[in-house]
Amino acid sequence: MISIDKLGVEFSATPLFLDASFVVNPKDRIALVGKNGAGKSTMLKIIAGMQEPTYGQVSRQKDITIGYLPQVMKLTDSRTVMEEAETAFAHISEMQERLERMNEEIARRTDYESESYMALIEKFTHENDRFTMMGGTNYQAELERTLQGLGFQRADFDRPTSEFSGGWRMRIELAKLLLQKPDLLLLDEPTNHLDIGSIQWLEQFLAQRSNAVMLVSHDRAFINNVTNRTIEITCHRINDYKVKYDEYVKLRDERREQQLRAYENQQKEMAEIKQFIETFRYKPTKSNQVQSRIKMLEKMVPIEVDEVDTSHLHLKFPPCLRSGDYPIICEEVGKQYGSHQVFADVNLTIKRGEKVAFVGNNGEGKSTLVKCIMGEIPFEGDLKVGHNVQIGYFAQNQAQLLDENVTVFDTIDRVARGDIRLKIRDILGAFMFGGEASDKYVKVLSGGERSRLAMIRLLLEPVNLLILDEPTNHLDMQSKDVLKQAIHDFDGTAIIVSHDRDFLDGLVEKVYEFGGGKVREHLGGIYDFLQSQPIQGTETFTFSPKPSTPNVKTVPKADKDLGNKVQSLLSYAEMKERNKTVKKAEKAVEMAEQKVAKLEGQIAEIEEKLATPEGASDTTLFTRYGELKAQLAVAEDEWTEASMNLEELKS
Repeated sequence: MISIDKLGVEFSATPLFLDASFVVNPKDRIALVGKNGAGKSTMLKIIAGMQEPTYGQVSRQKDITIGYLPQVMKLTDSRTVMEEAETAFAHISEMQERLERMNEEIARRTDYESESYMALIEKFTHENDRFTMMGGTNYQAELERTLQGLGFQRADFDRPTSEFSGGWRMRIELAKLLLQKPDLLLLDEPTNHLDIGSIQWLEQFLAQRSNAVMLVSHDRAFINNVTNRTIEITCHRINDYKVKYDEYVKLRDERREQQLRAYENQQKEMAEIKQFIETFRYKPTKSNQVQSRIKMLEKMVPIEVDEVDTSHLHLKFPPCLRSGDYPIICEEVGKQYGSHQVFADVNLTIKRGEKVAFVGNNGEGKSTLVKCIMGEIPFEGDLKVGHNVQIGYFAQNQAQLLDENVTVFDTIDRVARGDIRLKIRDILGAFMFGGEASDKYVKVLSGGERSRLAMIRLLLEPVNLLILDEPTNHLDMQSKDVLKQAIHDFDGTAIIVSHDRDFLDGLVEKVYEFGGGKVREHLGGIYDFLQSQPIQGTETFTFSPKPSTPNVKTVPKADKDLGNKVQSLLSYAEMKERNKTVKKAEKAVEMAEQKVAKLEGQIAEIEEKLATPEGASDTTLFTRYGELKAQLAVAEDEWTEASMNLEELKS
């Protein structure tokens, strides 16, 4: 589908990557990984045709469609949410207009026996069939499902996009891309502005409905759930692994050990050659041998070793006063903006040493309650901050409080105490401020870089209550690992507002769910919470291939009136027959889903074998792999048809 052949990119004679070659196949799910600045976003732009390489070739299959979501884009504010999303179906709207014009012409004409009239009828029939196959009759429902899946409410559909933040407008652009169903979807940090419910919905959509996908993300759980292939950019080279991210990490570590051994052997050999040259350089009897070794040394290609991760770096918060037994107590706390009640009757108690997560859909009040705790905004009820509590607070605006006229290194040097001052360079490297970046002035840093610097400062301050609002937004995976370990080893109390499931996993032992104006307490980790009781509202997000049986008694509150009307219009016999038909359709969907899952499991087993040297040389495996891929494509089509049939019956 896409072939990258000996691709190279250089900036001011400095190579970004050299002789990169790989192929993107239909239905591939690729994670593009590498340290910040390795060239991941550049690679996506080149594949999308938005940037030209210095050399090499990108071959695209004829008529292929590519959808590209950058990290930052210019957005228009002249339409409503629905109108902007509908631009994804501009081709269907044009087709609908043509059909309407032809229909009007058919109604006007009376020359029923003429050849031109029959040709018009035939053309209308062909176009109408094509319109139906492209989803022209139900695209509105799919559009609404996608917008709701990405977190929009029905009440938002008619609001101007100018009323939404940049993150919400990026969701609209993502919705448009998904609805267009391109052959290849290129996504650069798609989860940056999504909450947990929307991320889960997007995972299922990409796994079940999209074609080929290539994405860049620092959300480990997301790329593990979506991708089955990992392409790494390191040392200006491309390494292609036919495995998920977690398996890639193991293989990468093994490869790096091999690199180190080869590098050490080469260095030893080079040292011996140099020693020989120095020893016998001025002896005429050894001149030929010396010249031979000099040429040998010149021909040696230095072995490169991937840069060492600093994720093993251990950070420990400096000691501080012991806080009271209950750092935070909320009793009947509420917050209201005008007529909008954000939350009410919040009762929670956080004990000393607990690490808890605030989760929920965007706009449900997580950051608002944090601001109440910090005393930044007024509220109703009683909120007590315990005895001797020293709060370390991280929010996006914390970056604005940094002194712009000092360097990155000096910013940290001012707060570092004791032995930690000897590790400042290592700490900065762990948070992507290695090398010359540590000597930059704060005023030239980007917003993301300032956020990372503010996070490092917080890690070095003596506090006993950490409040972190989306701390991982601008961190790569290695930096998140360092931060997670530091919080895990922290003796005090921590409140973490985050949508990063992998970051929260194993870190928090209690989850507070924000939704519907309420705050609910759930004991256990983040995955215990997600499995036992999904976040309120995710039933509209989740694109499930196994819908529940429709029942007018269990319809949402907003639809009760409609349900009662439907119930009164249908006789008992009709309802019974309808439920029977729906159950039959559900069974067909379930069987199709099981078939797809079975084939995917068989394909995964073969991919594991193909990733080994023995498997890569086994031609029978490649043949079987192709057969299973073809069967999977048919099974997915059957599942899609069964699901659409079920949706039509339910609607």
